[in-house]
Amino acid sequence: MGHTPHELHTEFPEYAEKIHSLKAEDPHFARLADEYHEVNRNIHRLQTRVEAASDFREEDLRKKRLQLKDEIAARLSKK
Repeated sequence: MGHTPHELHTEFPEYAEKIHSLKAEDPHFARLADEYHEVNRNIHRLQTRVEAASDFREEDLRKKRLQLKDEIAARLSKK
């Protein structure tokens, strides 16, 4: 298991410019991206042991990150 954060620009490198413009132009996309980054930061803090949480909590956060990533991917492929 790596401890590299799953930032949007590394998850979707081909959409880097589109992510930037959608964050500026689309309030819903901006909220999704912000929520993704928040959940991702929480997971990274748990993985690096900066914070402690149960395995159940970490699994819930991972599922939430995946759900957000799927929604972001769908929006990126639409426009």
